[in-house]
Amino acid sequence: MFRYVLTLSRPRFWLYLAGPVLVGVAYGASDLSGLFGPATVGLFAYFLVPANVYLYGINDVFDRGVDESNPKKAGREARFRGGHAVVAVVALSALLLVALVPLVPAVALPWLGAWFLLATEYSAPPLRFKTTPVLDSLSNGLYVLPGAAAFATVAGHHPPVLAVSGGWLWAMGMHTFSAIPDIESDREAGIRTTATALGERRTYAYCATCWLAAAAAFALLDVRLGAVLLAYPALVFGIVRSGVPVERAYWWYPTVNTLVGTVITFGGLWRVVHA
Repeated sequence: MFRYVLTLSRPRFWLYLAGPVLVGVAYGASDLSGLFGPATVGLFAYFLVPANVYLYGINDVFDRGVDESNPKKAGREARFRGGHAVVAVVALSALLLVALVPLVPAVALPWLGAWFLLATEYSAPPLRFKTTPVLDSLSNGLYVLPGAAAFATVAGHHPPVLAVSGGWLWAMGMHTFSAIPDIESDREAGIRTTATALGERRTYAYCATCWLAAAAAFALLDVRLGAVLLAYPALVFGIVRSGVPVERAYWWYPTVNTLVGTVITFGGLWRVVHA
């Protein structure tokens, strides 16, 4: 079961939730002493593994029928196989979020609460955002919320609106791009998403627009951040021009996101070290 739960949690995507925590800490800290502590370590540990088990576990629970025809589930990902033990592990991963409450200041709690709500209702009834075009994309701002919680924990106040907006737009583009390989299987299953509504070509344009807007938002904070984010629309343009199959390009993004996140995080750490 351990191997199955590990596969279910999508290890290639662990940093999609934990990475923003590192960014939030790097830009929220005013000195080196703010980088490490029970709260920051706890946030990183939770969003590295348990949060991914919950997010993808609840997704797989409610997508059992859809995933039967999804080719991605036959390779790097796993189809939900049921069992009380697996459901219990997913539920426990959700409950572990409560352990963070005593560690973080009150200002961080709304961000954690919003993450849990969106992580749940993206896949679960009654809202099940993933089956409604536009809302499926909008709700994936959930990926920036761990970073906002980390920033608030370290800084003692909420992160800049432009930073949250830029991160939210980035997550919208990333989610919708990841839905392109699922267009045919989602249509066969009767699932409506932003990608199925737009079709492949227009979804590329939608993602590029989200990522350009994200770059613009971050540029208003720091032009260097905006320049780094331009890698995303540039990559979409390259994929379309080269004709690389999206099913192949999709698996580049864990590496791309890790590299971009590392550059941004080191930019924040440089600021702290030279403060």
